[in-house]
Amino acid sequence: MKNTLIIGASGQIGKQLTKLMLNDGQKVSALVRDKSKLSDIKDENLSIVEEDLTNDFSHALTDCTNVVFAAGSGGGTGAEKTLLIDLWSACKAADYAKAHKIKHFVMVSSIGADAPDEGPQEMQPYLIAKHMADEHLMRSGLHYSIIRPGALTDDEATGRFTSQRPENDDDAKITRADVAHALMYCVNNPPHENSVTELFNGDKKIAEAF
Repeated sequence: MKNTLIIGASGQIGKQLTKLMLNDGQKVSALVRDKSKLSDIKDENLSIVEEDLTNDFSHALTDCTNVVFAAGSGGGTGAEKTLLIDLWSACKAADYAKAHKIKHFVMVSSIGADAPDEGPQEMQPYLIAKHMADEHLMRSGLHYSIIRPGALTDDEATGRFTSQRPENDDDAKITRADVAHALMYCVNNPPHENSVTELFNGDKKIAEAF
C-alpha cells in the first residue's frame, strides 16, 4: 500500500485532505509542528511526525511513496515567515523527496505564481515564494503535479471544478474542501506527464477538470 506524506497536515487544507485519505482507507504520514492539532483523528493508518519545517525534516519521508506539500505560513505572517515556509521549506521538501526516490510530488501553489509581478503588491512576497518553489520543483527531476487554486473560501465542497481561469476575477475562487478533494484525486490518479493546473470551482467533475 502506498504511503502519502502530507506536509502541513494540520492546516486548513491539509487536515481535510488527511481525513479524506484516511476515510478512503489509505496510509497517511502527517507532518505537523504540533501533533495536538490532530488529536481528534484516530486511525490505525495514520502516523504523525512532529517537526518544525525550519529544521531538517528529511526523516519524515522514510517509507513514503508520495508527498503532498500543503504547508503555508498563513495570511497573518510577514514576508520572513513566507520565505521560510512557502519557499525554503518547499524547496527542502523537493530535495528530500528526490533523495528518497518519491514517486509523485504534489505541490499546493497559488494562482498568480506564474507571474508574481502582475499580482497585488501586498501579495507579491507570497507569490514570489510560490513561484520560486514551483520552479525548484520543476527542475528537481521529480514526477510532479502543481496545483494552483484560486482565492480560497471556507464554503462546503461543491464537487464541481474547472481548470479554466474565469474571466471575472470574483469568480476565480475555490473552496478549501474542494482543493482537498482535488489533491486526493491527484494522488490517486498521478498524471503521465508533469503538470501545472490552475483550479477553480466550476461546472465539471474533477476528472474532467484535470
